[in-house]
Amino acid sequence: MKVISGVVAGVIGLVLLAVIGIATLVIDDETSAVDATNGGAGLQGVPDEFRKWILKADADCKEPAMTPALLAAQLYQESKFKTSIAEATSSVGAQGPAQFMPGTWATWGRDADGNGRNSPWDIGDAVIAQGRMMCSLLRQAAASGYPGGPRALALAGYNAGWGRVQQYRGVPPQSFAGGETYNYVRLILSTMTRFEGPALAPVSFTGSGTGPDALRKASTRLGTPYAYGGGSPSGPSTGFCDSLNGYQGGRCVASSTVGFDCSSLVQYAYWPKVKLPRTAAAQYGATSDRPVSRADLKPGDLLFWSNSSGFIYHVALYAGDGRVLHAPRTGKQVELVPMASAMPERDYLGATRP
Repeated sequence: MKVISGVVAGVIGLVLLAVIGIATLVIDDETSAVDATNGGAGLQGVPDEFRKWILKADADCKEPAMTPALLAAQLYQESKFKTSIAEATSSVGAQGPAQFMPGTWATWGRDADGNGRNSPWDIGDAVIAQGRMMCSLLRQAAASGYPGGPRALALAGYNAGWGRVQQYRGVPPQSFAGGETYNYVRLILSTMTRFEGPALAPVSFTGSGTGPDALRKASTRLGTPYAYGGGSPSGPSTGFCDSLNGYQGGRCVASSTVGFDCSSLVQYAYWPKVKLPRTAAAQYGATSDRPVSRADLKPGDLLFWSNSSGFIYHVALYAGDGRVLHAPRTGKQVELVPMASAMPERDYLGATRP
């Protein structure tokens, strides 16, 4: 069923969406992802011309709930990645692939692509503005204490304005604006897996402190491809191949894959609270003065594996209940698996606590 956003219950809905500044062009919970796709980087179903801007918008935001899949699913819901005036202008005047009203664009828009114009019709400008606005909303959502989770709250704020989230102390109910915002949030969250690698169920972790916080941040990258040498504290990036690593089927794939390797995922998870070094061996060296036995493992602890020569080749985050969250190897994605199956048991070196 298609619901044209902006055509909500009666005149009240039209006035509401015109005032708040954001209007969704099309919501469709039964159509498949667009045909012009490029797999990998956790962004299956995203046209090539959007990919780099989504990844940049994600990297620019330090909120752990921000992911490329969230931005992609939101863009799909807003406009299905359409960019023409005929296809990406809503009934209340929202413009471009991210569906900004002119007044809202004046706050968030900028010439992000450097082409000399600041336009909601330019893909780079639109996606970066969307990312900046969502990042701000995610930050407000995380600090609000309202139920529903930061992503749902931020999406509701993008669609209906943060004032409505404050009014209802959460996502506005289905009775608000003919269900416009309620369905907008529900559909985007349910569509996110279209733009990830494997379809992963949401994962939540309890506990507070540096370790659990790092684990939660890393969990937002579930489904991101492994890229040898890729990744940084800012997020996923392309990697490289050396004499042994980064190849699949005899072809160097790391240099064209945007993702993490095992140690960059750990570095990203802990940054900036704990500024760990880049490689697994260096991370062990930086934390080996705080060893942890298997019996005392806590969420966020670092687990290390080494080969027969003593070289530390892998690091993972302990996720509780005998599980680890890690970026395993070329051809795989960031995953949550039992510790016993993560790496060969004979290679387990030990654990540390950053």
